[in-house]
Amino acid sequence: MYVIASTGAADLWDRVFGSQPDPDQWVVFATAALALAAIVPRNIWRLSRNAITIAHEGGHGIVALLTGRRLDGIRLHSDTSGLTVSRGKPSGLGMILTAAAGYTAPPLLGLGGAALLSAGHITALLWLATALLVALLVMIRNAYGALTVIVTGGVFVLVSWLAGPQVQAAFGYVVVWFLLLGGVRPAFELQSKRRRGGAGDSDADQLSRLTHVPAGMWLFFFHAVSLCSLIGGGRWLLGL
Repeated sequence: MYVIASTGAADLWDRVFGSQPDPDQWVVFATAALALAAIVPRNIWRLSRNAITIAHEGGHGIVALLTGRRLDGIRLHSDTSGLTVSRGKPSGLGMILTAAAGYTAPPLLGLGGAALLSAGHITALLWLATALLVALLVMIRNAYGALTVIVTGGVFVLVSWLAGPQVQAAFGYVVVWFLLLGGVRPAFELQSKRRRGGAGDSDADQLSRLTHVPAGMWLFFFHAVSLCSLIGGGRWLLGL
């Protein structure tokens, strides 16, 4: 029995953390095009942006916990907005890092995913994403948010358990391309809203009050992180 159990555990470990073959180059380009198709059209973006909001608010929540703040909960709304509430010092490094984590989380997650894919760890990427979604679900405090995270996590579970290597690879590449490309658009949307006099309590404005650095500089920081992540992650995905 011990030998059988050990063999099963070894097979599972190899399945999850072993490397899988890279997909054909046309698959890489096709998944990039599919991700763009979910980002560029405004009507589709209104729906697909929910996935970016999950990463955005999850970034706030995880960094809040890592910096020693008490996380009261996360809410995701049907208009693709979100809210993360944490308790602790109203200023200081922990609060700054928590506020800065939202707009930077999706592109940085995409960059990390691109690193895993370039190393052939496709299944590990899917399992890690599932684990992060489960952790996020514990933090959710509204029904719509819970439903969104459950559905998203369910898709990852189904693909990682039931799909073959080629389907897993295509799905993984779509997800990572979406995080890299979709992580660029929100900063431009925020910039546009602020230009029209809106979003006065945005992450950039909160960071400005915390650090006395102009909100425009924080916007530049969000742009720099997202664009650099896209360039670096794109190079990994394309094998350059």
